[in-house]
Amino acid sequence: MKLSIENIHKFVSKNEISALKPNVEKCLKMLHDKTGAGNDFLGWVNLPSQISQSNIADIQAAADRMAELADFVVVIGIGGSYLGAKSVIDALSHSFHNLCLDRKHPTVIFAGQNISEDYTYELLETLKGRRIAAVVISKSGTTIEPGITFRLIKKYIENIYGADGARERIVAVTDKERGAMNIIARQNGYKMFVIPDDVGGRFSVLTPVGLLPVAIAGFDIKKLVEGAADMEKATDATVAFEQNPACIYAAARNALYNKGKYVEILANFNPKLHSFAEWWKQLYGESEGKTGKGIFPASVDFTTDLHSLGQYIQDGRRMLFETVLNVENSKHELTVPFDEENTDGLNFVACKRMDQINKCAEQGTILAHVDGGVPNIHISIPQIDEYNTGNLIYFFEKSCGISGYMLGINPFDQPGVETYKKNMFRLLKQ
Repeated sequence: MKLSIENIHKFVSKNEISALKPNVEKCLKMLHDKTGAGNDFLGWVNLPSQISQSNIADIQAAADRMAELADFVVVIGIGGSYLGAKSVIDALSHSFHNLCLDRKHPTVIFAGQNISEDYTYELLETLKGRRIAAVVISKSGTTIEPGITFRLIKKYIENIYGADGARERIVAVTDKERGAMNIIARQNGYKMFVIPDDVGGRFSVLTPVGLLPVAIAGFDIKKLVEGAADMEKATDATVAFEQNPACIYAAARNALYNKGKYVEILANFNPKLHSFAEWWKQLYGESEGKTGKGIFPASVDFTTDLHSLGQYIQDGRRMLFETVLNVENSKHELTVPFDEENTDGLNFVACKRMDQINKCAEQGTILAHVDGGVPNIHISIPQIDEYNTGNLIYFFEKSCGISGYMLGINPFDQPGVETYKKNMFRLLKQ
């Protein structure tokens, strides 16, 4: 992974970035020493290097068993219990995998991330006549969205396969000892995986919460963990500020925040990264948005959104900065054909690869936005694969922890999430 902040120096000087170095280093040390707020939720900091081969083998065995039993696996969860897994699966999958007839692995379908009656009804309708299994992910088992969805999916599976058949087709990822889901899993004899007590939902993608669905979908979780472990080393507290990408990114975004840039847009030029941006938005939004502080995380898919939000980014209110995710190499090659008539006037791109045109669009957009008053941070990976995705996941997690501490808040709680629940429960009881 490569990080460049050259395109922010028009707005924030190198000296202003350097001035933040002592605070950044202090916040990084707080993460590793576990001396800051929310320090009982810092299990993710050294998680990649602590995942054993036996852990991976156990998860892979469960995934292989589900592949034997089912063509479709419903993963039930909300927030960090589904966004991380979905971000990895969507990044690594064929863009039209649901239409491919030669699938070698089960199709993973996500549910329990909403309370839409139509969505859930149509899901159950779609599952009719198909071999199915389910993974339910919930630390407590009492969150309403996945809770009621699991009731429906559990009943559906039991109606088809009976209690014994359901026992081998349902896996629970939950708390080790407590909670309603732990009780349900033990009573029904489900295979169980543990969500560590010291890892919060939005930091849990490298636990069984994310690794099991990713393995079911057929991807190499060993490589995913390896990429994260290498980034863990690259962002360790012993790595100097100037060589530590998590420190530099945290410093850059906070320097921009101090200059009135209150919105960060994560931009990509590869649609496979759409769900990755959704995970990133939860990670930063839920971690930083507290006590009237925090950078608002937004995302765009370019070049698609250049024809919609691009106008605002270029000419709207100057409260924005961009972080562009660049993928250096595509997996496939397509060359634009030459047309003798050239009615569309596009022969100037004939014989060029689509990726070459896309890269020119990316470079042109960055130049236009920087000239238009939008600072730009650039992050580049060689290609989209398990290793590089693991690299990015840990990089953003580590940067998020540092950034939150720089704001003087607890990045590892989410008190505001409970407000809507209290109102909803009051209305339901009425």
